[in-house]
Amino acid sequence: MSIQVKWVGIDFGQTLCDSSPERTYWMIGDTSKELGQPELIDVRCHRWRVLKERYGSWVAIKEGHRDEIASFVFDDHPDAMATFSIMEQKYTKVADGAMDAIKYLKEQGIEISVVAELKRTFGPIGTDQVSRFLINQNIIDYFNELITPQGSVNLRDGYVDLKYKGSSKETGDLYDILAGDLLERGIKPSEAVIMGDKEWSDITPAQKRGFKAIQYIGFTYRAPSNAEFTIRHFSELKNILTGVKG
Repeated sequence: MSIQVKWVGIDFGQTLCDSSPERTYWMIGDTSKELGQPELIDVRCHRWRVLKERYGSWVAIKEGHRDEIASFVFDDHPDAMATFSIMEQKYTKVADGAMDAIKYLKEQGIEISVVAELKRTFGPIGTDQVSRFLINQNIIDYFNELITPQGSVNLRDGYVDLKYKGSSKETGDLYDILAGDLLERGIKPSEAVIMGDKEWSDITPAQKRGFKAIQYIGFTYRAPSNAEFTIRHFSELKNILTGVKG
């Protein structure tokens, strides 16, 4: 069974971006070496594990508590976060099979955007973690927008729309705004899909607004959800989604 859609929004962490936990340890290690403090690698990796226990996931830390990476993990070293950001770009990569699937969606005439849980550092293209990733991976031209609780940026012309600021995927008001934006472009929520790994922020809140949902479990096991589809590999999108004809 497949569904016809006009728009797909893809979550960033643990979906589009392969940010596996072991990669974070490499980032911490290389950052410490670049700072001239290799002797602190073990203690900093331990601190990272403490944060993970506190907030529940690697992505939650990176997207919502980057200030604590600086203060707790790296002792407020003045050069830590700039160096850590470079290492993030070095070690993160696009999920396996994602580019083939995204090219297929574009061939079908489907618009594609990134819907991320970015909570800090938002501005012009290339100044935040997500758009830097898209640029460095040479895939930014495949996406129309980056939509976050800090705002939405048009990846074609750089226009920043701040009406999303203060919204949330978990409470669902981000999807309320998104549904209105898409309707202005002639796209009903039922013709749009949200794809992500977390039931409580990517699946159920979107479905309540009329969006279709695809749960991606390629990196992290999640409890079953009521998503229309659950996939382990991006290649499965070719059997699920087609563009609207005519």
